[in-house]
Amino acid sequence: MIAFALGALLAAPIGAVTAGDSTDAADSAPLDDRVAQLQAQEEERNAAQIVELTSLARRTQENLLPVLDGLAGAVPAGQPPGPAAPQSDVEGWRGITRDVVEDFANPPSGGTGVNIARSGLAAAVRALDAAIDTYTAALALPQDERGTLLELAGRQRDIAVTTWSVAATQLDVLNVDAGNGHTHIFLPAAPGQGALTADGVPEGE
Repeated sequence: MIAFALGALLAAPIGAVTAGDSTDAADSAPLDDRVAQLQAQEEERNAAQIVELTSLARRTQENLLPVLDGLAGAVPAGQPPGPAAPQSDVEGWRGITRDVVEDFANPPSGGTGVNIARSGLAAAVRALDAAIDTYTAALALPQDERGTLLELAGRQRDIAVTTWSVAATQLDVLNVDAGNGHTHIFLPAAPGQGALTADGVPEGE
């Protein structure tokens, strides 16, 4: 009789714990499902933002090519300044860089990798826009007083190209990880600018 009572006393707490575990497991199931759903939504959002940012980067690259071609003649990397660019050309460059800076304004919130790539591209276009401002200021000076500002404009352009190359490499990694294959969206770089360049893997592979 005593043994039976003792067994009953021991069984009661064990049963309570077992019942509690079962209840906790049932309660946690909806939470686990919600976490999985949020993770899936985050992955889907990041995948869409990678595609959108890649498209924006490609358009920006194409738009900036005339600016970089012009600056390559006006302030060649590692060389003395070239002939002054026509004012109409400089105004055209400024219009382009102003537009691309605006394209990167008010970015959406994304995953860390996407945010890093977008921020790098945005910093690059701002640096290039500053280079155009500096070059414009140089042209406003007498020719024999332009040297310092022309050198600064060239350095700002170099910083822009190098910064873009780092961000473009990050964007390439994001596309590979997302299953989109390699995406090489680099700006033209001259020797000595310290810019990263595309690897030898073909686009999309």
